[in-house]
Amino acid sequence: MAEKTKEYWRWKEYNWHDENADPKDAETITAGVDVGSVSSQAVVMLDGKLFAFSNMRTGSNSPDSARNAMNWALEGTGLTMDDLHYTVGTGYGRVNVPFADRAITEIACHARGGNTMYGSTVRTILDMGGQDCKAIRCDERGKVTNFLMNDKCAAGTGRGMEVFADLLSVPIEEVGDLSLDIDEEPPPVSSTCVVFAKSEASSLLREGWSKKRVLAAYCSAMAHRVVTLLERVGVEKDFAITGGIAKNSGVITRLEKELNLKALKSNYDTQIAGALGAALFGKALVEKQRKKSAV
Repeated sequence: MAEKTKEYWRWKEYNWHDENADPKDAETITAGVDVGSVSSQAVVMLDGKLFAFSNMRTGSNSPDSARNAMNWALEGTGLTMDDLHYTVGTGYGRVNVPFADRAITEIACHARGGNTMYGSTVRTILDMGGQDCKAIRCDERGKVTNFLMNDKCAAGTGRGMEVFADLLSVPIEEVGDLSLDIDEEPPPVSSTCVVFAKSEASSLLREGWSKKRVLAAYCSAMAHRVVTLLERVGVEKDFAITGGIAKNSGVITRLEKELNLKALKSNYDTQIAGALGAALFGKALVEKQRKKSAV
């Protein structure tokens, strides 16, 4: 009975803070909250350096999701929201972050966050989110120069991957590696709609396909759809990926192969890029305010 109720689609939720950093030494404490359609992240920075973050499931209420993410990031740090000098909201629910001083689009925040996570050489960033994919071109400062977004269907997004994990009773964090554990690459699933892709996968299972082979076909289809989006915006080196699907080796390996290009690696969690960029914008904005006040 317990096996049937297992939530295969659910990513792990977690928080972290730098125990070696003392917030009392910081002149500027800023935060970014990225309320996405599937997950929410909160980041706290001390003078532009990552101090704390959280990553959790977005609930049915955006304001509550923002508060919960922020409170969890601050847990154990000795800080409260009153200690934050500036907070920027971003993501799907950015206008519903009740304690934010400003809302900034996720396109701008992912470019800014990606610039910090991967370095100033990054020119193309792919954000693979819960309900859409964004191909972003940026300059050496992390400023957006062009972008394209694909939100026609969840089949090529994190939510689509969750549906498949649940359908096949495979923990979502194992999907990527399992999809690569095959003798021969199968043809990709043909459907661009997650409902029909799910139906197609069920048919393939009935035909005798293994779970690994079905996952390979779906990861391949997902990678191909993303490549089509990237080709439309134009992929310029260096190339980096943000978002939850960046943790899926099956999609990333096939994506890199089709692009004939290796994505940069980072020590940062790929899912905090938007919140990180928001916190960095917050630092710039509070410093701008201080300069005006000093005049």
